[in-house]
Amino acid sequence: MKTRRSTRATLATVVAAAGVAAGAGLGMPSAHASGTDAFYSYDGSAPLSSYAPGTVLKTRTIPYHVVGIPTPVQAVQLLYRTTDAQGRAVANVTSVLKPTVTINRTKAVSYQSFYDSLNPEDSPSRSIAGDVSMGGAVNDAEGLFIVPELLQGYPVIVADTQGQKADFAAGPEYGTSTLDSIRAATASSATGISPSAKVGLLGYSGGAIATNWAAALAPGYAPDVNKNLVGATEGGLLVDPAHNLKYVDGSSFWAGVSPMAIIGVARAYGLDLTPYLSAYGATIFAKLQNASIANVLGQYPGLTYAQLVKPQYADPNSIPEFVTAVNKLDLGSRPTPTVPLSIAQGEGGFAEGTPGDKPGIGKGDGVMIAGDVRTLARQYCSTGNGSVQYTPYALTSHIPTAAAWAPSAIAWLDGRFSGLKAPSSCGSIPAGNPLTPQVSTAG
Repeated sequence: MKTRRSTRATLATVVAAAGVAAGAGLGMPSAHASGTDAFYSYDGSAPLSSYAPGTVLKTRTIPYHVVGIPTPVQAVQLLYRTTDAQGRAVANVTSVLKPTVTINRTKAVSYQSFYDSLNPEDSPSRSIAGDVSMGGAVNDAEGLFIVPELLQGYPVIVADTQGQKADFAAGPEYGTSTLDSIRAATASSATGISPSAKVGLLGYSGGAIATNWAAALAPGYAPDVNKNLVGATEGGLLVDPAHNLKYVDGSSFWAGVSPMAIIGVARAYGLDLTPYLSAYGATIFAKLQNASIANVLGQYPGLTYAQLVKPQYADPNSIPEFVTAVNKLDLGSRPTPTVPLSIAQGEGGFAEGTPGDKPGIGKGDGVMIAGDVRTLARQYCSTGNGSVQYTPYALTSHIPTAAAWAPSAIAWLDGRFSGLKAPSSCGSIPAGNPLTPQVSTAG
């Protein structure tokens, strides 16, 4: 067994390599593409729906790779049964990273990745298995969150939260994928995690979507998981996608995320938006079908929603399918989590090229809206969860806030694992934006 010192050196080298790779924009072909890696396919004779959510269907153990380089850390990958955005039984993959120091069987961290991609090949499990792609390089930079947990002996559960179709921005599916991955990880003897282990949720940005949805859905969807959750810590949270669509509209850096999100949500809910698209919009949608967030950031400056659709659909609420879907994604209309929460949010004003002066929206971190997050936190406080901590980062934008927040997030989780009382901001969180459901304007 390696010492903590040698493990730190190995993992530090890995993280450094990830930074170089991300900067170089690696685009090597995948070694485990979905068409060639049979592990990702359920091939049993019984209907998938006959298995309970979280049932383990396949297991394999491989080295944990970073930028295609194997490390001493072992990863147990599980194909498991979960539920997609439409309530259908589907198979998904999660990876459990096993510490090289003495493993803590009674505590585990569920880390939700911010891989943010419409391409299944960019999912964490594929990067962990040794695939190297431009979008997958995003995963390799997440050692900032994963390494400290492994060094403390915590197994780290990393699900492909967007499912095998890469349903980007479909929050409910992120939540069920996360909860069922915890079920699978604690049920499999190969992971070394006790079935009754305490689990902490951790995620930023796209990972915060999965973290919050998992916490919100757990009491109803997975009460067996909920009873063992010690808390959820998250930063840069998407609360009401209808607001975010307006917030980034016309921005210089984040505007390209909008068509990505619309494609992901349409994919998740089986929507055909082709009749509503302009010629330009149809071109953009075709181009981005397998895009990663790395393919859009800063590459569509000034892009507006109105450019993507025909003139008569310039108001998103004129499309009934959009209204129905976007209301399903509003966390303000979903149950209150019962576990302690720590929520961080950048409030940098004109952040990363996004003005913070739109009525009813206000300031944010460039892509996520501070007023929406504050309202959600206040709502959770008022509906019975008195253990909600809200931490604003007044001067930082979305990307630097992640690095600033990481140490405090990890420390917060340590406190929950230690049984300390969770801090609370309830009673002192400033007011935010209304989170009322969208109403269709179609005749």
